[in-house]
Amino acid sequence: MPPRRRSDAGAPDHLTAENLETITTAIKEGKRATVYLREAMPSLGLEAGTSAKVISVQGNTVVIRPKGVNDELPFEAEELLMSRIPAPKPVAASGPAVYQGIEPGPAATPKAPAPKTAAASQAVAPSSSPTPSRRTAKKVPAGVSVTIHAGADNDWSVTVATGAKKPGKAIAVAPDAVERAVRELGEESAIEAVESVIVAARNLAAARVDELTRQLEDARKALESLGAGE
Repeated sequence: MPPRRRSDAGAPDHLTAENLETITTAIKEGKRATVYLREAMPSLGLEAGTSAKVISVQGNTVVIRPKGVNDELPFEAEELLMSRIPAPKPVAASGPAVYQGIEPGPAATPKAPAPKTAAASQAVAPSSSPTPSRRTAKKVPAGVSVTIHAGADNDWSVTVATGAKKPGKAIAVAPDAVERAVRELGEESAIEAVESVIVAARNLAAARVDELTRQLEDARKALESLGAGE
């Protein structure tokens, strides 16, 4: 620890023998005794007037623990105070404030506007580039609707409508051709609908064949029972 400057022992602003006796009595009674540094200690970051707790008193030496320091440091009584150093009062500034005026500079002389120059007009030569010919845009073909119709007698037909026009004349088509076309499309609902109509028509035709076969057999038997004609 750097050496501390001793103050004059006869100066009143330090711990006196009476102060040391009072501090010793307070420590014996378990009371807290506080003293203050007379001078700053830059090496420890302590300012003048920093408070410190008294640990013990040994003759004229006082062992203290300054605020913010964990170590116990020995000080002489001449380096400590019994009360805090009062803060100095701010000195009020005396005398009226003096304001310095700023003298205006010379007025700026307005500049004369520059004379306008007449722009020479230039004749615009007509463009000699040929006008590009307009290309006729091709119209996008309108949508096409194809409708397949199955009649009650198993007669199938197809109609075609272009855009918003009315459908054209119905064209007859074979049921097996319709079935092949629908299978090529791969639409399950359309395949199922077409096959259901074709199967129903096939079953009806088979039943009709069976009925006609039975009638033909009955007619043949009736002819045989009548005998052969001469």
